[in-house]
Amino acid sequence: MSEVSFYHLQRVGLERALPKLLEKALERGLRVVVRAGSDERVEALNSALWTYDQDSFLPHGAKADGFAAQQPIYLTADAVGNPNSARMLVLVDGMTASDVGAFERVLDLFDGNDAEAVEAARGRWRTLQSGGHALTYWQQTDSGGWEKKA
Repeated sequence: MSEVSFYHLQRVGLERALPKLLEKALERGLRVVVRAGSDERVEALNSALWTYDQDSFLPHGAKADGFAAQQPIYLTADAVGNPNSARMLVLVDGMTASDVGAFERVLDLFDGNDAEAVEAARGRWRTLQSGGHALTYWQQTDSGGWEKKA
């Protein structure tokens, strides 16, 4: 079973929170697939990862960049697939995954300021819990860090 962590975004938006989580994944030697809700969102995240910190570099790419198998971080709007042999999956925009068990770690980032997104995340939690996955819940602190709540 996979280790699934839910990240409740409240203070800092996805474009600022995601790069920090991806940095930690790369530090641990993990390749990552990030699944977003649309091709437009993939483009926005691609831009955000290039510009989030002028002193940092997160090696990443998307379908338009080619070389999917070589990307340490691969951004996609596809609902399935693991073209870069990632061990970590990151789900944003309420994406669900039928292949959660194919990854060691899964992060589900959701907007805590959107009641529908929170309710949808609760539904995903219940589904994954009934599937026997190890779940944790992280809530964003006032400073933008994370506090484990469950």
